Amino acid sequence: MASQTKENYIKTIYHLHQKNEEISLSDIGEELGVSKPTVNNMIKKLKEEGFVDYQKYKPIKITPRGKKFAAEIVRRHRLSEMFLTEIMGFGWEEVHEIAEELEHINPEKLFDRMDEMLGYPNVDPHGSPIPDKDGNYTRNNYIPLSKTEIGKKYQVKSLKTSTSNFLMFLNEKEIQLNTIFHVHHIEEFDGNITVSYDNHDRVVLSSTAANKLLVEEIN
Repeated sequence: MASQTKENYIKTIYHLHQKNEEISLSDIGEELGVSKPTVNNMIKKLKEEGFVDYQKYKPIKITPRGKKFAAEIVRRHRLSEMFLTEIMGFGWEEVHEIAEELEHINPEKLFDRMDEMLGYPNVDPHGSPIPDKDGNYTRNNYIPLSKTEIGKKYQVKSLKTSTSNFLMFLNEKEIQLNTIFHVHHIEEFDGNITVSYDNHDRVVLSSTAANKLLVEEIN
């Protein structure tokens, strides 16, 4: 079994598990764009190696070994993204695909050195937590901007998605991590939200965009 293919499966199962503990073959197939029989064959192999628990017609569950293995991949990916932006000067919209390749490099000392050079960051350029070497990370209870209250201030702490088109949209709006919004109005009909931030006064953001911006209330 190709190492990169195995890692992609385990990482996908890990991310799906964070959303829902009951994972199906169809869920994995849809996420990876492969057929159900293909997923079934791979899950059998992952079960043999102790990465998942699986019985026919029952949900797939990732094992502690699988979680730790997946967290290591996620750590490599997010450290790579941080290194590419902070040290090499890439834009946050450019780094995902490069990090997808770098996350499969095996020598752990490379990522340990990245971590050291970056000052041991807790989050990547998109605000997603970076697991430590043991797979541990801090879960934050940020809320979408779409769920905020009129008259209050909120700081962008993370993104629900980091697709390149969304990141380019944020670049155009000059929105980044730590941007502080003052919420003026939320449209009852469609959820569009009017905010002010930095030098931008009374900007209307769609409910779609606001739902993808994860924020924390500030005084």
